[in-house]
Amino acid sequence: MPITKSAKKALRQSERRRKKNLIKKEAFRDAVKKIKKLVLAGKIDEAKKMVPEAYKAIDKAAKTGVIKNNTAARKKSRLMKLINSKN
Repeated sequence: MPITKSAKKALRQSERRRKKNLIKKEAFRDAVKKIKKLVLAGKIDEAKKMVPEAYKAIDKAAKTGVIKNNTAARKKSRLMKLINSKN
């Protein structure tokens, strides 16, 4: 456990940041999973409607540093590649 005042504050800050990061990470993972599930079920039109939501979640995660920019680009690219391959 932290002893100094600044270490206690740093712990509080890191806990707060960790929670926010987890929320953003789960948001984009859930969005991607939903789309993959729809594609596997053959519901391509519904999956295409979900793409903007997934892109938004991925971009927010990249913007705040939860994932790197190239990782975000790769995830978006593979998502569209999956959808287009099932057409």
